[in-house]
Amino acid sequence: MPSLPRLLSAFALALAAAAPAAAQTLARVEIVGLDEAMARNVREALSLDDALGRTLPPQRLEYLLREAEAETRTALEPFGYYTPEIRIEHSAGDPVTVTIAVTPGRPVVVRQARITIAGEGARDPELEAALAAFRPRPGEPFEHARYEASKAAVLRTFARRGYFDADFVQRRVEVTRAAHAADIFLAWDSGPRHALGAVRFVQQPRILRDDLLERLVRWTPGTPYDEARVDALRESLQRLDYFSAIEIAPQPAQASSGHVLPVEVALVPAPRSIYSAGLSYGTDLGTGVRLGLERRYVNDRGHKALAQLDYAERRQALILQYRVPAFAWVDGWYSGSLQYADEQTEFTDARRLELVASRSGQINRRLSAAVSLHLLRERWRLARQRTTLPLDPDRYASFVYPSLRAEYIAVDDRLAPRAGFGASALLRGGLQAAGSDANFLQLHATGSWFRGLDPRSRLIARGEVGLTWTGELVDMPPSLRFFAGGDRSIRGYAWREVGPRLFDLALGARNVITASLEYERYFDDRWGAAVFVDRGSAFDDRPDWHTGVGIGLRWRSPVGPVRVDVAHGLDAPDAAFQLHLNIGADL
Repeated sequence: MPSLPRLLSAFALALAAAAPAAAQTLARVEIVGLDEAMARNVREALSLDDALGRTLPPQRLEYLLREAEAETRTALEPFGYYTPEIRIEHSAGDPVTVTIAVTPGRPVVVRQARITIAGEGARDPELEAALAAFRPRPGEPFEHARYEASKAAVLRTFARRGYFDADFVQRRVEVTRAAHAADIFLAWDSGPRHALGAVRFVQQPRILRDDLLERLVRWTPGTPYDEARVDALRESLQRLDYFSAIEIAPQPAQASSGHVLPVEVALVPAPRSIYSAGLSYGTDLGTGVRLGLERRYVNDRGHKALAQLDYAERRQALILQYRVPAFAWVDGWYSGSLQYADEQTEFTDARRLELVASRSGQINRRLSAAVSLHLLRERWRLARQRTTLPLDPDRYASFVYPSLRAEYIAVDDRLAPRAGFGASALLRGGLQAAGSDANFLQLHATGSWFRGLDPRSRLIARGEVGLTWTGELVDMPPSLRFFAGGDRSIRGYAWREVGPRLFDLALGARNVITASLEYERYFDDRWGAAVFVDRGSAFDDRPDWHTGVGIGLRWRSPVGPVRVDVAHGLDAPDAAFQLHLNIGADL
């Protein structure tokens, strides 16, 4: 007969076996052996990851561990890995750490890709290009994301080219795991290509004549459909700035037997008048106010009018402008403007009256140009309080000259570009025989280059070249001379500080060359800093190079980028630091 101690020990063991195991807390799931993209996809697929931080019964934890292998395997298939080796381990005790170790193995590779288009689209060059760009190709890993993106690109091309009835004839992918191979079979029937038809403009309310808007339509009924033509019409309407909403809708339901689509353009007019007001401050010009009134449309022919007044302590300017839409050659304007400026700084006392007639045009999405005729009358003199020279204090100039200006912008974002290039060039010249006080030819070119280094930083390079050919520089007024120094020039020096001077008075120069290199880095989505170096000179015969260095604060404000720079000139060590404030786009 068993002794009493043995009976009690056996009874205790039986109770322990019958008692439920203690619940455990899932503290961490580690994934090793995969790159960042694959690990992220696996984690998103894991039910284990959803249970992090929770206390789980043993049965639930065991179930999640069993499911983890299948979930990991499925999550790797989009990357072309169908036969990975997966090992799942977990720590003993509480809390629990789970480790999923993966060896991806050999990827599935595309063995053959039969991708075809039947119908009218079989000979369309853009569809041929879309098929040529299809990925993955034979010999490449079968990655689901690339495959789906390529299919979507082909479908977008069908829509962009007017094949609205295009559909799949065959759509199949066969994966042979044992051979690590995938066979792609895709076939479309493009159906007929539709054509663009007549355009109907619907204005609510009506503000412009339809015949004015019809000049923007760059196709005739029956032209093969191309979304680029529709986009060009939309961009032309947007540039006019008459409308707050523009909706262009081809009407497939109303297509004729020849697959010609009528196009309806619904337009909502923007407010007729734009009022603007603002305050300004500059070290040289003092405190000021800016007031403006623009009429988006003066009449049903689309004419525009603008009046703008800038009134500062040491500079007053008034601009009156009238514009008439011009579509005969390229989208643009015939403009006439009258500009008056009265500037009284510590350097000069100048008054200028200028009448400008111009024709501007948008050559394409990146290039615009304007040709103008200028009638200029200007009076200037050196500031009396800065010199006692026995010179006639007043000088007068009258110039009649044409100018040609071109602007090219190819950037990813015009407000804060991270990649691309922008440039402008101005060519102007006058002859004494045509009404100018001096013969001259002048070229002024500027450029900016942007390069993103990582998601939060970029490199900015800027340059400026201005050249004047004349034998009578003394007769050229300040508005036709070049200066250097100040914001967007050599920031270590004050406005117009660099260049020929007389008793510390800026005279203006025949030529100018400046360059700038800037590194900018943002710490978060709104705030950043910059360091920069600027170098250049305004000169008549030989450059006197000046270099400035500085740091800046950057803020992405609701109204656009704000830049605050503090700079110092290296060629004048005892000079004061310069503070510059700039608000607005980089271009």
